[in-house]
Parts: sequence; C-alpha cells; structure tokens
Amino acid sequence: MKRITLSLMSLLLITSMVQAQLKLNEPASFKTSPDLKITSASGSYNADLAQIVMEIRVKGRAGRSLPTKAGQLDGAPVLGYVFPTNLKATDVGFSATEGIVALALTSHPDFDDTPMWDENGDRDFANDGIIWHPHWVVLQSDDRVPGGLSVKQFNPEDKSVTLPPTNPGMPMYMDSPGFPVITRSGSIKVVVPAYRIGNKTDFKFDGVAAYMQVNTSVADKPLLGVYNVYSVASGDLSLPYSVK
Repeated sequence: MKRITLSLMSLLLITSMVQAQLKLNEPASFKTSPDLKITSASGSYNADLAQIVMEIRVKGRAGRSLPTKAGQLDGAPVLGYVFPTNLKATDVGFSATEGIVALALTSHPDFDDTPMWDENGDRDFANDGIIWHPHWVVLQSDDRVPGGLSVKQFNPEDKSVTLPPTNPGMPMYMDSPGFPVITRSGSIKVVVPAYRIGNKTDFKFDGVAAYMQVNTSVADKPLLGVYNVYSVASGDLSLPYSVK
C-alpha cells in the first residue's frame, strides 16, 4: 500500500535559504472553544480484553471543533487531543531516542497520513485525514515555536532510526497505529491493545489539547510544531495520572 511520499526533506533543503514568516492557519474560535477545554484525563485497563482505554473529557463536545483546510501541505493545520506519557520510545516500536512519547488523537483535512487505515470506511485509504485518528509521536522541547514542543525529526539517511511498519513515511518519530478513536458528547477515547505497547499497563500520562501546524517553507521552524496549547488536564504537564 502506498505511503505518503511528500519529499519533505527535499522541500526543506530547497527552501533552506528562504526567510519567510510563518502564517498560522489556526481558527480564532479554537482559543475559546469549550471543545478544547479539558476537564479530566483518565486511563483504564481491561484485563479480560487486554486493552487500555484512554479518555479525555472536555467542557464542550470532544471532536466537534475541526481545522479549516489550508489547501496544501505547507501550513496545514493539525488539531490534537494528546496524551503525553512516560513510556519509552522502544515501548511503541521506535528505536531508542530521547523525548516525550505521546499518543496524539488528531484531525487535519489537508493530508492523510494513515496509509494502512480507512477511517471513514469508504474504501479510499487516502481521503480521511480529517477523521479523528491516533499517532504515536516523540515530542521534544523546541523554543522555535510558541507551544514549546515539536515532533522529533531525523535525517532520512540515518539507518539507525527504526519506525514501526505502520509509520506514514515522514522523517519524524511518528507512527499511525490505527487504534479506534471514539467521540461521544464531552468525551474522546482511544483503545490501545496492551501488546502494542509491550504490555506496559502502569504508565503515567497527562492530557493536552493543542494546535499544531506543518511547515515546509520556513527554515528555522520545525516540520511539525506545537503553536498553541489550549488546556492541560493537570495544569502543569506533570503526568500525574496513572492507568487504573
């Protein structure tokens, strides 16, 4: 099955001399939307099914707010409900690397980065980026963006980097695991089979609602950075919650 082939590194090299200003495509409504104001984050392990259910609850309707299409990859908006964890990169199929392993539930209408999954069930595997879906990512501190974090990148020539076979083919620590995501009223949930994370069922986590954006034209910005954080379940990103 064909993966995304965006030639992202080529684009970055071509535009390395461009001194452009990054235009944000963040809808103004996101800043005050109750859909992005987290009230709680939780995780529970079902031993009978060997599955972990992660949940974020919000004041409004989880998943109702959606990004507005930018019409291209550069500047494409990405909205996310994110679970930062204390899992290791190797627990979710990456090679060992430093950073925060997070499970991000995302919506982005400009591209589809889940080449193995057909989230809207229409038998087209390349048209459902706007449907809420999960990604494992490794986040790193990044003072180039207002949100202070970006998805960790790597040189595609570096043969020591390992990604799971379900990755979307981008030079970042990112995977598209295909876990079910369910939105109901004020709740968004994701179901994670325990074996897919090395049967780690006692990890710590937090809940974050954030705006991210793809960049392929501004040399001093990350490929995928966090530009606004709307709410944090703990208030301080201290990962205080445990899977029950």
